Amino acid sequence: MRRTTLLASALTAAAALSLTACGGDDSKPAAVVSGGTSAKSIITLDSPMAKPDLVLTDTHGAKYDLLEKTKGHPTLIYFGYTNCPDVCPLTMANIAVAVKQLPKAEQKDLRVVFVTSDPERDTSATLKTWLGGINKDFTGLTGKFDTIQAGARSVNIGIEKPVKKKNGDVVSTHGAQVLLTSPKDDKVHWMAMQKATSDDYTKALPKIIKGQNP
Repeated sequence: MRRTTLLASALTAAAALSLTACGGDDSKPAAVVSGGTSAKSIITLDSPMAKPDLVLTDTHGAKYDLLEKTKGHPTLIYFGYTNCPDVCPLTMANIAVAVKQLPKAEQKDLRVVFVTSDPERDTSATLKTWLGGINKDFTGLTGKFDTIQAGARSVNIGIEKPVKKKNGDVVSTHGAQVLLTSPKDDKVHWMAMQKATSDDYTKALPKIIKGQNP
């Protein structure tokens, strides 16, 4: 089967493969890669990207250096927020289901990092409670919005500052892709699209953990 790839030039031009406005009926793609979207749920990048260089606060209120804490470990990184009504909890739940299928040693080696796109509401305590209901070993990070946005943009994930609508709902628009990194070089080699299911992650993670294309 021919390997599906994502042109780095298209990635840069699009800034983000898609943006999801979480809140009410506002969920819709905001940008697509020129040439159409990939037929695969998990794609391999033509040019690996460096992990976002982020130093934020974890669910214990401690400083968390993303590069340092995930070095040498297969890592999944997702930008979202806890008040998201659909995409974020579904994405994290799908990952959690797949992680449970892994041998204990591989579960321990894997790092799953959820970076909030709504830090004003997502405190360390909020993230701890929310992630605790999904997988207590997942890491939640919060901090200054500008810092988070810059980190997301460094890996071509678009994030917009949360907006409060007239009806009181808060909409946080963010890229819906999950970044997957190889333990061999600590770079982002793969990207899971919003449509990725628990089965997709279950099939892909054993290979990604070994630094192999899914």
